[in-house]
Amino acid sequence: MSDVDTRAIPAARTLPKAPLANRLLSTRAGGKMVADYWENLFTARERGAKVVWYNGAAINPILQNAGVEWCHGEAFGARLAAMHLEGPAQQASESYGYINELCSYARTTLGCALLTKQEAAGKVEMDGAPGIPDKAVLASRLPPPDLFVNAYAGCSTGQQWDEVTYRMFNRKLPFFKISYPLLFGNDADAGYLRGEEWHNASRYVAGQIHQLIAFLEHETGNPFDWEGLRESMHYIKKAAQLRVEALDLCRSTPAPAVFWDWVASIAPINFLPGNQDLVDYFAGVKAEIEQRLADGVAALPNEHYRLAFDGIMNWNKVGWLANKFAEHDAAVVCGRYTHNSFWHEPHLIDEDDPILGMAQHYLLCPFNHSARNLAEQVLRDCESYGIDGIVFHATRTCRSATNGQMILAQMAQRRGIQTMYLEGDVADESFYKDELLLSRLEAMLETIDVQRNRAA
Repeated sequence: MSDVDTRAIPAARTLPKAPLANRLLSTRAGGKMVADYWENLFTARERGAKVVWYNGAAINPILQNAGVEWCHGEAFGARLAAMHLEGPAQQASESYGYINELCSYARTTLGCALLTKQEAAGKVEMDGAPGIPDKAVLASRLPPPDLFVNAYAGCSTGQQWDEVTYRMFNRKLPFFKISYPLLFGNDADAGYLRGEEWHNASRYVAGQIHQLIAFLEHETGNPFDWEGLRESMHYIKKAAQLRVEALDLCRSTPAPAVFWDWVASIAPINFLPGNQDLVDYFAGVKAEIEQRLADGVAALPNEHYRLAFDGIMNWNKVGWLANKFAEHDAAVVCGRYTHNSFWHEPHLIDEDDPILGMAQHYLLCPFNHSARNLAEQVLRDCESYGIDGIVFHATRTCRSATNGQMILAQMAQRRGIQTMYLEGDVADESFYKDELLLSRLEAMLETIDVQRNRAA
C-alpha cells in the first residue's frame, strides 16, 4: 500500500476544450459596436428621440437622416438568441396565443413588444402568466415605438409582422409599409440584375422610398437631410466594397476566414449607422484576412472539405457549429445569407443620387428571387469557391428561407456537388438536434471522399 495520503491530492480538473475554429479577432470590434448601438437605443426616450420599429430591408440610412432612432426587429431577435436570452420573449408571445411554429424572429420580437408594454406600464405580470424572470430584462428594454415601418421582401409573415405589432399598440401609431415585388424571373430577358422585370421593380420601389421620406417628414415635422443621406451612403458603399473584397480573398485554399466570421459581421453592415466607424471596421476585417494570407494562417489548420451554407444562421448555435465543422476539417467558406445579401452589390450605389441603388439592394433580399435567379448566384459561388458540398439549413419557422432549396440541391447534385439537409431554426433552439446534424454531415463528407477516390 502506498504511504501517500491520496485524500490530499486534488482531483484532476478537466479543462474546457479549446476552440478548433480559428475565428477572426477583428470581428470583436463589431460586437462592441453592436452592443453600444443597442445601449444607445435603450435610452432614446430619455433623450426625447422619436423611435421607429421596423423589419426587413436595411432602411436605416433613411431613418438615420430623418432624425429618428431605429429598432430592427429581426436584429434584436437574433441578438437575444445569440445570447441565449430569447426564452422569456418567446414564452410571452406564446402565452399571448402565438404558436411556436410562427417565425421565431417574429415570435421573439412580438414577445418583446408585450414585455415592453408591461415595462412601460410598470407591470411585472401578464394575464394568466407568471412574473417576468430576471433574464427577461434585456427583452423588455426596447423603447416603445412612436411609429412603424415595414420594409419586408420575400416573406409573407414579415409583411404582416408589423401589422400585428401595430395592433398590439392599439392601432394608435403611424404605420408605413413598403411593397416589394417578388422577382419571378420568368421573362426571357429576366435574370440577376438584368431584364425589364428588374428595372421596373427597381423604379417601383424607389418611388415608395420617396414616399417613405415624405411620411417621415410629416411625422417628425423636420425636413429630411438629403446631404446626410449622401454622406451615409458614401460610408456604406465604402464599407460594402471592403467587405466584398474581403469575401473574395477567402476563395484562397485554405480559406483565411469562413462563414462563421461573416455571420459575426452581419449586424454592422445590416443596421448600424453609415459612418467612418463602419468603414474602419471592415477595413480591419480585410486587413486581418490579408495578413493571414501573407503569413499562411488558415481559418482551419487542416482544411480538407470546402462547404457552402444555405439558409439563415441558427443564432443559438453559432459557436458550437463553427467548432463542430472544424472538428471535421470542413471549412464552410460561403453562404447565400452572408454572401448574397447586405449591400453586396456596392457598384449599384450612386452616392450623389442613392435612392435607386438602395431600392435595388432591398429587392436583392436572398429570399425574394425565383429558383432560377437563386441558382445563378449559388452555383456561381460554388464554382468560384471550389465547393465540395452544400449544407441546406431548412429553417423550421421560416419557409421563405427554405423555398427553392430542393431545386437548388438537385441542380447542385447534377454538377457533382454533394448536399445535406439540416432542420433547425433561426432563433428557437428547440427545433435543432445536434445528433441529426452530425450524422448527416459525416455521411456527406464520406460521400465526398468516395467521389474523390473515384476521380483519382
